[in-house]
Amino acid sequence: MIVCKFGGTSVASAEQIQKVANIVKSNPARKIVAVSAPGKRSGDDIKVTDLLINLAMAALKNEEIEEELQIVVNRFMAIADGLELDHTICDVIAEDLHERVQGDKSNEEMFIDSIKAAGEDNNAKLIAAYFNSIGMPARYVSPKDGLVVNDLPERTYALPEAYANLAPLRSTKEIIVFPGFFGYTKAGILRTFDRGGSDITGSILAAAVEAELYENFTDVDCVFSANPKVVNDPVEIKEITYREMRELSYAGFSVFHDEALMPVYKIGVPVNIKNTNNPSAPGTRIVPRRSVTGRPVTGISADSGFSTLYVSKYLMNREVGFGRKLLQILEDENISYEHTPSGLDDISVIMRSNQITLENEERILSRVKNELNADDVQMRHGFSMIVIVGEGMRNNTGLAARAATAISKTGANIEMINQGSSEVSLVFGVLQEYENQILQALYEEFFAHARV
Repeated sequence: MIVCKFGGTSVASAEQIQKVANIVKSNPARKIVAVSAPGKRSGDDIKVTDLLINLAMAALKNEEIEEELQIVVNRFMAIADGLELDHTICDVIAEDLHERVQGDKSNEEMFIDSIKAAGEDNNAKLIAAYFNSIGMPARYVSPKDGLVVNDLPERTYALPEAYANLAPLRSTKEIIVFPGFFGYTKAGILRTFDRGGSDITGSILAAAVEAELYENFTDVDCVFSANPKVVNDPVEIKEITYREMRELSYAGFSVFHDEALMPVYKIGVPVNIKNTNNPSAPGTRIVPRRSVTGRPVTGISADSGFSTLYVSKYLMNREVGFGRKLLQILEDENISYEHTPSGLDDISVIMRSNQITLENEERILSRVKNELNADDVQMRHGFSMIVIVGEGMRNNTGLAARAATAISKTGANIEMINQGSSEVSLVFGVLQEYENQILQALYEEFFAHARV
């Protein structure tokens, strides 16, 4: 059995959904299809998810919502017309949206999530209806029927019983069309996954049915060794390990969300990233292990939007529990951290800037100063993390020196260096205004003139 997921651009229009049907039909093993909400049909188009957010905001402000609601229905209607479906499915979608906007608004975040999820949910219903209309027996399955997720306030993830609940889908005779992006708590509350949520849903389904392959269809032929918007004509990656892909996805590889790897990684289901618009292209395979080539670096990625909490205290290394107390302060503010490079008398905690507000920053600085008696404490913003990834890095000497030299040629200062014990990745923290220059310099060093 193959589980395949189709992203927003792959299901943005009737023409795209016809391509999806042809892909699914071409291989009888493709039995479970996870779908996103309709994405952009062109560069200046608006995604259905954004239309739904507009609808949710209007509802929360108690404004007239009929116009915003009809815009969403019209978008689905255009798809249905292009697929020569009658408007019964559009009536189902309109009724669903009306029910959602009349829902409980006491928790604004949960209300918005419910409205946003209507994009994936109703697109799955429409696609299942289309499959049936062209002689491909299909069945829409709701996440309510088994995709159990955890309760607030933690980030959303599938509970172990979700996999057991979804496992019977492996015996399906029909094509299952499953909406991505969300699940339900045991109490029946809808919760959405983080960005790339449909990737996560597809991965959960693949793990639950122990698929032989998880195909992730998007709008590119493969994963590249660097961002093609920054680096001209980067090398294509044909095969990459879970660990390598996870590291690259963490630092801005938008093709595949890093969290989506966890379910398939646990049981070893390989992933194939493919292009809906060019399905014959082999794509990029993500596998547990691969043979190491002569090139030590597989890919380079970069992501901005990081902040650094710097703490200095003389004899910090002698103080038992100092690190735990520092991280407890961040935990009390519901903040997760990314890296903690340290010295004898100082430590830096790197975190995503979107978790920081003026209020919690002030509380954190005050508590660290007063409760930990720090000599110096500062919060700095505007950093990027540059990640160099490759299974072959551990067997290469001087790689960090080569990277540092390449970075120095851009005039940027390295604010932080971190290498995990697995030696699969090397992370440099830099000011974000140098991000693109550094990415280009590192690509030049390890790929354009690579010593292989």
